[in-house]
Amino acid sequence: GTGSSILSALQDLFWLSKSKVEKQLQIISVLQWVLTFLIMGVACTLILMYILCTDCWAIAALYLAWLVFDWNTPKKGGRRSQWVRNWAIWRYFRDYFPIRLVKTHNLLTTRNYIFGYHPHGIMGLGAFCNFSTEATGVSQKFPGIRPYLATLAGNFRMPILRDYLMSGGICPVNRDSIDYILSKNGSGNAIIIVVGGAAESLNCTPGKNSVTLKNRKGFVKLALRHGADLVPVYSFGENEVYKQVIFEEGSWGRWVQKKFQKHIGFAPCIFHGRGLFSSNTWGLLPYSKPITTVVGEPITIPKIDNPSQKEVDFYHSIYVDSLIKLFDKYKSKFGLPETEVLEVN
Repeated sequence: GTGSSILSALQDLFWLSKSKVEKQLQIISVLQWVLTFLIMGVACTLILMYILCTDCWAIAALYLAWLVFDWNTPKKGGRRSQWVRNWAIWRYFRDYFPIRLVKTHNLLTTRNYIFGYHPHGIMGLGAFCNFSTEATGVSQKFPGIRPYLATLAGNFRMPILRDYLMSGGICPVNRDSIDYILSKNGSGNAIIIVVGGAAESLNCTPGKNSVTLKNRKGFVKLALRHGADLVPVYSFGENEVYKQVIFEEGSWGRWVQKKFQKHIGFAPCIFHGRGLFSSNTWGLLPYSKPITTVVGEPITIPKIDNPSQKEVDFYHSIYVDSLIKLFDKYKSKFGLPETEVLEVN
Protein backbone atom coordinates (compact mmCIF):
# COMPACT_ATOMS: atom_id res chain seq x y z
CA GLY A 1 0.00 0.00 0.00
CA THR A 2 0.90 3.63 0.53
CA GLY A 3 3.19 2.83 3.46
CA SER A 4 5.33 0.41 1.48
CA SER A 5 5.56 2.88 -1.41
CA ILE A 6 6.84 5.60 0.93
CA LEU A 7 9.33 3.17 2.48
CA SER A 8 10.56 2.15 -0.98
CA ALA A 9 10.98 5.81 -1.96
CA LEU A 10 12.95 6.53 1.21
CA GLN A 11 15.21 3.54 0.54
CA ASP A 12 15.85 4.74 -3.01
CA LEU A 13 16.70 8.20 -1.66
CA PHE A 14 19.07 6.68 0.90
CA TRP A 15 20.97 4.67 -1.67
CA LEU A 16 21.09 7.62 -4.04
CA SER A 17 22.61 9.74 -1.30
CA LYS A 18 25.14 7.05 -0.46
CA SER A 19 26.14 6.83 -4.11
CA LYS A 20 26.60 10.58 -4.32
CA VAL A 21 28.71 10.62 -1.15
CA GLU A 22 30.95 7.86 -2.52
CA LYS A 23 31.38 9.74 -5.80
CA GLN A 24 32.40 12.89 -3.93
CA LEU A 25 34.89 10.90 -1.84
CA GLN A 26 36.35 9.49 -5.06
CA ILE A 27 36.75 13.00 -6.48
CA ILE A 28 38.39 14.25 -3.27
CA SER A 29 40.80 11.31 -3.18
CA VAL A 30 41.94 11.95 -6.77
CA LEU A 31 42.12 15.72 -6.28
CA GLN A 32 44.45 15.39 -3.28
CA TRP A 33 46.81 13.23 -5.34
CA VAL A 34 46.78 15.62 -8.31
CA LEU A 35 47.59 18.54 -5.99
CA THR A 36 50.31 16.45 -4.34
CA PHE A 37 51.80 15.68 -7.74
CA LEU A 38 51.71 19.30 -8.91
CA ILE A 39 52.32 21.56 -5.91
CA MET A 40 52.96 19.74 -2.63
CA GLY A 41 56.76 19.83 -2.87
CA VAL A 42 56.96 23.55 -3.67
CA ALA A 43 54.21 24.43 -1.18
CA CYS A 44 55.88 22.57 1.69
CA THR A 45 59.24 24.18 0.90
CA LEU A 46 57.71 27.67 0.98
CA ILE A 47 55.81 26.94 4.20
CA LEU A 48 58.99 25.66 5.86
CA MET A 49 60.87 28.82 4.83
CA TYR A 50 58.02 30.96 6.18
CA ILE A 51 58.00 29.15 9.54
CA LEU A 52 61.74 29.81 9.86
CA CYS A 53 60.89 33.52 9.85
CA THR A 54 58.26 33.27 12.59
CA ASP A 55 58.28 32.62 16.34
CA CYS A 56 57.86 28.92 15.55
CA TRP A 57 61.25 28.78 13.83
CA ALA A 58 62.44 26.05 16.21
CA ILE A 59 59.96 23.58 14.71
CA ALA A 60 61.29 24.19 11.21
CA ALA A 61 64.88 24.04 12.49
CA LEU A 62 64.25 20.65 14.13
CA TYR A 63 62.74 19.30 10.93
CA LEU A 64 65.70 20.57 8.87
CA ALA A 65 68.09 18.89 11.31
CA TRP A 66 66.12 15.67 10.89
CA LEU A 67 66.21 16.14 7.11
CA VAL A 68 70.02 16.31 7.12
CA PHE A 69 70.22 13.21 9.32
CA ASP A 70 67.72 11.31 7.14
CA TRP A 71 68.95 12.56 3.75
CA ASN A 72 70.17 9.21 2.38
CA THR A 73 67.17 7.12 3.48
CA PRO A 74 65.45 7.34 0.04
CA LYS A 75 68.57 5.82 -1.53
CA LYS A 76 68.40 2.86 0.85
CA GLY A 77 64.95 1.54 0.12
CA GLY A 78 63.06 4.36 1.81
CA ARG A 79 60.64 3.99 4.70
CA ARG A 80 57.41 2.37 3.52
CA SER A 81 54.32 2.28 5.70
CA GLN A 82 51.75 -0.47 5.28
CA TRP A 83 49.32 1.74 7.16
CA VAL A 84 49.62 4.50 4.55
CA ARG A 85 49.52 2.03 1.67
CA ASN A 86 46.24 0.66 3.03
CA TRP A 87 44.47 3.99 3.55
CA ALA A 88 40.80 3.87 2.55
CA ILE A 89 41.36 6.95 0.39
CA TRP A 90 43.28 4.83 -2.12
CA ARG A 91 40.27 2.56 -2.62
CA TYR A 92 38.18 5.62 -3.51
CA PHE A 93 41.04 6.70 -5.79
CA ARG A 94 40.91 3.28 -7.49
CA ASP A 95 37.15 3.32 -7.94
CA TYR A 96 37.07 6.81 -9.49
CA PHE A 97 38.48 5.53 -12.82
CA PRO A 98 38.37 2.52 -11.98
CA ILE A 99 41.91 1.10 -11.90
CA ARG A 100 42.56 -2.63 -12.10
CA LEU A 101 45.71 -4.77 -11.82
CA VAL A 102 45.90 -7.96 -13.91
CA LYS A 103 48.37 -10.71 -13.07
CA THR A 104 49.40 -13.07 -15.87
CA HIS A 105 52.25 -15.06 -14.25
CA ASN A 106 53.59 -15.86 -10.80
CA LEU A 107 56.76 -14.17 -9.56
CA LEU A 108 59.34 -16.07 -7.51
CA THR A 109 60.32 -14.52 -4.18
CA THR A 110 63.85 -15.82 -4.71
CA ARG A 111 64.38 -13.40 -7.60
CA ASN A 112 64.50 -9.62 -7.96
CA TYR A 113 62.67 -7.82 -10.76
CA ILE A 114 62.63 -4.64 -12.81
CA PHE A 115 59.14 -3.84 -14.12
CA GLY A 116 59.08 -1.67 -17.23
CA TYR A 117 55.89 0.37 -16.99
CA HIS A 118 54.29 1.74 -20.18
CA PRO A 119 53.01 4.26 -21.09
CA HIS A 120 53.89 7.19 -18.83
CA GLY A 121 50.72 9.19 -19.37
CA ILE A 122 50.59 12.64 -17.79
CA MET A 123 50.94 11.54 -14.15
CA GLY A 124 51.39 7.77 -14.17
CA LEU A 125 48.15 7.29 -12.24
CA GLY A 126 47.99 3.55 -12.86
CA ALA A 127 51.58 3.04 -11.73
CA PHE A 128 50.95 4.91 -8.50
CA CYS A 129 47.67 3.23 -7.59
CA ASN A 130 48.80 -0.30 -8.43
CA PHE A 131 52.29 -0.29 -6.95
CA SER A 132 52.40 2.46 -4.27
CA THR A 133 49.13 1.51 -2.59
CA GLU A 134 47.34 -1.74 -1.79
CA ALA A 135 44.10 -0.59 -3.43
CA THR A 136 44.32 -3.16 -6.25
CA GLY A 137 45.81 -5.91 -4.07
CA VAL A 138 49.37 -6.05 -5.38
CA SER A 139 50.64 -7.82 -2.24
CA GLN A 140 47.89 -10.44 -2.49
CA LYS A 141 48.43 -11.02 -6.20
CA PHE A 142 52.21 -11.19 -5.86
CA PRO A 143 52.80 -12.51 -2.32
CA GLY A 144 56.30 -11.95 -0.99
CA ILE A 145 57.13 -9.30 -3.61
CA ARG A 146 57.95 -5.75 -2.42
CA PRO A 147 57.17 -3.16 -5.14
CA TYR A 148 59.19 0.06 -5.35
CA LEU A 149 57.90 2.67 -7.77
CA ALA A 150 60.83 4.76 -9.03
CA THR A 151 60.34 8.48 -9.66
CA LEU A 152 62.41 11.65 -10.11
CA ALA A 153 65.16 11.98 -7.50
CA GLY A 154 64.41 15.70 -7.20
CA ASN A 155 61.13 14.90 -5.44
CA PHE A 156 63.11 13.55 -2.48
CA ARG A 157 64.78 16.91 -1.91
CA MET A 158 61.40 18.45 -1.09
CA PRO A 159 60.46 18.55 2.62
CA ILE A 160 57.41 16.56 3.71
CA LEU A 161 56.80 15.37 0.13
CA ARG A 162 59.79 13.04 0.40
CA ASP A 163 58.36 11.39 3.51
CA TYR A 164 54.92 11.09 1.94
CA LEU A 165 56.38 9.41 -1.14
CA MET A 166 58.57 7.03 0.86
CA SER A 167 55.60 5.89 2.92
CA GLY A 168 54.10 4.45 -0.26
CA GLY A 169 57.28 2.58 -1.20
CA ILE A 170 58.38 5.14 -3.80
CA CYS A 171 62.13 5.52 -4.39
CA PRO A 172 64.42 7.73 -6.52
CA VAL A 173 65.01 6.54 -10.05
CA ASN A 174 68.80 6.74 -9.84
CA ARG A 175 71.58 4.18 -9.88
CA ASP A 176 72.44 4.40 -6.16
CA SER A 177 68.87 3.66 -5.09
CA ILE A 178 68.31 0.86 -7.59
CA ASP A 179 71.71 -0.74 -6.86
CA TYR A 180 70.93 -0.78 -3.14
CA ILE A 181 67.49 -2.37 -3.53
CA LEU A 182 68.69 -5.03 -5.97
CA SER A 183 71.92 -5.93 -4.18
CA LYS A 184 71.58 -5.14 -0.46
CA ASN A 185 67.90 -5.64 0.25
CA GLY A 186 67.56 -9.39 -0.21
CA SER A 187 65.29 -10.95 -2.83
CA GLY A 188 61.64 -10.47 -3.72
CA ASN A 189 62.09 -6.82 -4.71
CA ALA A 190 60.40 -5.33 -7.78
CA ILE A 191 61.45 -1.89 -9.00
CA ILE A 192 58.88 -0.28 -11.27
CA ILE A 193 60.50 2.07 -13.79
CA VAL A 194 58.36 4.20 -16.10
CA VAL A 195 60.79 3.68 -18.95
CA GLY A 196 59.54 6.37 -21.33
CA GLY A 197 59.82 9.11 -18.70
CA ALA A 198 59.24 12.76 -19.47
CA ALA A 199 59.89 12.32 -23.21
CA GLU A 200 57.01 9.86 -23.47
CA SER A 201 54.64 12.12 -21.53
CA LEU A 202 54.96 14.75 -24.27
CA ASN A 203 53.24 12.46 -26.77
CA CYS A 204 50.51 10.94 -24.65
CA THR A 205 47.02 11.72 -25.86
CA PRO A 206 43.70 9.84 -25.92
CA GLY A 207 43.46 7.20 -28.61
CA LYS A 208 47.23 6.88 -29.02
CA ASN A 209 49.24 3.85 -27.91
CA SER A 210 52.91 4.65 -28.27
CA VAL A 211 55.96 4.10 -26.09
CA THR A 212 59.42 5.67 -26.02
CA LEU A 213 61.65 2.61 -25.83
CA LYS A 214 63.99 2.10 -28.78
CA ASN A 215 66.89 4.01 -27.22
CA ARG A 216 65.96 3.40 -23.57
CA LYS A 217 68.37 0.62 -22.58
CA GLY A 218 69.70 1.70 -19.20
CA PHE A 219 67.14 -0.38 -17.32
CA VAL A 220 68.23 -3.48 -19.26
CA LYS A 221 71.86 -2.87 -18.32
CA LEU A 222 70.87 -2.52 -14.66
CA ALA A 223 68.93 -5.79 -14.88
CA LEU A 224 71.98 -7.58 -16.32
CA ARG A 225 74.35 -6.16 -13.69
CA HIS A 226 72.13 -7.48 -10.90
CA GLY A 227 70.61 -10.54 -12.57
CA ALA A 228 67.14 -9.07 -12.06
CA ASP A 229 64.39 -10.43 -14.29
CA LEU A 230 62.64 -7.98 -16.61
CA VAL A 231 58.84 -7.76 -16.57
CA PRO A 232 56.93 -5.81 -19.26
CA VAL A 233 53.88 -3.94 -17.93
CA TYR A 234 51.30 -2.16 -20.05
CA SER A 235 48.51 0.08 -18.74
CA PHE A 236 45.55 0.22 -21.09
CA GLY A 237 43.75 3.54 -20.65
CA GLU A 238 46.64 5.49 -19.07
CA ASN A 239 46.64 7.93 -21.99
CA GLU A 240 42.87 8.41 -21.93
CA VAL A 241 42.48 10.31 -18.64
CA TYR A 242 43.88 13.69 -19.80
CA LYS A 243 43.81 15.68 -23.02
CA GLN A 244 47.05 17.40 -24.01
CA VAL A 245 48.23 19.99 -26.49
CA ILE A 246 50.85 18.18 -28.59
CA PHE A 247 53.58 20.43 -30.02
CA GLU A 248 55.11 19.31 -33.28
CA GLU A 249 58.82 18.57 -33.52
CA GLY A 250 60.68 21.77 -34.36
CA SER A 251 58.04 24.08 -32.87
CA TRP A 252 58.86 26.59 -30.13
CA GLY A 253 56.62 24.72 -27.71
CA ARG A 254 58.49 21.44 -28.16
CA TRP A 255 61.82 23.31 -27.88
CA VAL A 256 60.82 24.70 -24.47
CA GLN A 257 59.61 21.30 -23.29
CA LYS A 258 62.86 19.61 -24.29
CA LYS A 259 64.95 22.28 -22.56
CA PHE A 260 63.02 21.71 -19.33
CA GLN A 261 63.40 17.96 -19.74
CA LYS A 262 67.16 18.22 -20.28
CA HIS A 263 67.99 20.63 -17.45
CA ILE A 264 65.32 19.95 -14.82
CA GLY A 265 64.28 16.35 -15.47
CA PHE A 266 60.63 16.86 -16.33
CA ALA A 267 58.80 18.31 -19.29
CA PRO A 268 55.98 20.83 -18.74
CA CYS A 269 52.80 19.67 -20.49
CA ILE A 270 49.76 21.75 -21.39
CA PHE A 271 46.90 19.45 -20.49
CA HIS A 272 43.44 19.42 -19.00
CA GLY A 273 40.91 17.04 -17.57
CA ARG A 274 37.45 17.67 -16.20
CA GLY A 275 36.27 20.29 -13.73
CA LEU A 276 35.70 19.71 -10.03
CA PHE A 277 31.92 20.07 -10.19
CA SER A 278 31.15 18.97 -13.74
CA SER A 279 32.61 16.58 -16.27
CA ASN A 280 31.57 19.02 -19.01
CA THR A 281 34.03 21.71 -17.88
CA TRP A 282 37.82 21.86 -17.99
CA GLY A 283 39.93 21.35 -14.89
CA LEU A 284 42.75 19.39 -13.26
CA LEU A 285 40.77 16.28 -12.39
CA PRO A 286 41.44 13.38 -14.76
CA TYR A 287 38.53 11.96 -16.71
CA SER A 288 37.04 8.86 -15.13
CA LYS A 289 38.22 6.39 -17.76
CA PRO A 290 39.17 2.80 -16.84
CA ILE A 291 42.87 2.00 -16.47
CA THR A 292 43.85 -1.67 -16.61
CA THR A 293 47.47 -2.52 -15.82
CA VAL A 294 48.63 -5.89 -17.14
CA VAL A 295 51.79 -7.39 -15.63
CA GLY A 296 53.39 -9.65 -18.21
CA GLU A 297 55.63 -12.71 -18.12
CA PRO A 298 59.07 -12.26 -16.51
CA ILE A 299 62.10 -12.53 -18.77
CA THR A 300 64.92 -14.45 -17.10
CA ILE A 301 68.06 -12.32 -17.07
CA PRO A 302 71.58 -13.64 -16.28
CA LYS A 303 73.89 -11.76 -13.91
CA ILE A 304 76.71 -10.10 -15.88
CA ASP A 305 78.85 -7.62 -13.94
CA ASN A 306 79.96 -5.70 -17.02
CA PRO A 307 77.53 -6.46 -19.85
CA SER A 308 78.65 -5.58 -23.36
CA GLN A 309 76.55 -3.40 -25.63
CA LYS A 310 75.78 -6.49 -27.72
CA GLU A 311 74.37 -8.26 -24.66
CA VAL A 312 72.33 -5.21 -23.66
CA ASP A 313 70.94 -4.92 -27.19
CA PHE A 314 70.04 -8.61 -27.26
CA TYR A 315 67.98 -8.56 -24.06
CA HIS A 316 66.50 -5.20 -24.95
CA SER A 317 65.16 -6.68 -28.21
CA ILE A 318 63.65 -9.60 -26.27
CA TYR A 319 61.99 -7.12 -23.91
CA VAL A 320 60.53 -5.04 -26.77
CA ASP A 321 59.14 -8.18 -28.42
CA SER A 322 57.60 -9.30 -25.12
CA LEU A 323 55.95 -5.91 -24.59
CA ILE A 324 54.45 -5.94 -28.10
CA LYS A 325 53.15 -9.50 -27.59
CA LEU A 326 51.61 -8.48 -24.25
CA PHE A 327 49.88 -5.51 -25.89
CA ASP A 328 48.60 -7.60 -28.81
CA LYS A 329 47.29 -10.36 -26.54
CA TYR A 330 45.19 -8.07 -24.33
CA LYS A 331 44.30 -5.08 -26.54
CA SER A 332 40.93 -6.36 -27.72
CA LYS A 333 40.00 -7.49 -24.21
CA PHE A 334 40.36 -3.92 -22.95
CA GLY A 335 38.53 -2.03 -25.65
CA LEU A 336 41.00 -1.66 -28.52
CA PRO A 337 40.42 -2.96 -32.04
CA GLU A 338 42.39 -5.94 -33.32
CA THR A 339 43.98 -3.66 -35.88
CA GLU A 340 45.54 -1.42 -33.19
CA VAL A 341 49.35 -1.43 -33.30
CA LEU A 342 51.67 -0.43 -30.47
CA GLU A 343 53.98 2.30 -31.74
CA VAL A 344 57.54 1.85 -30.42
CA ASN A 345 59.67 5.00 -30.76
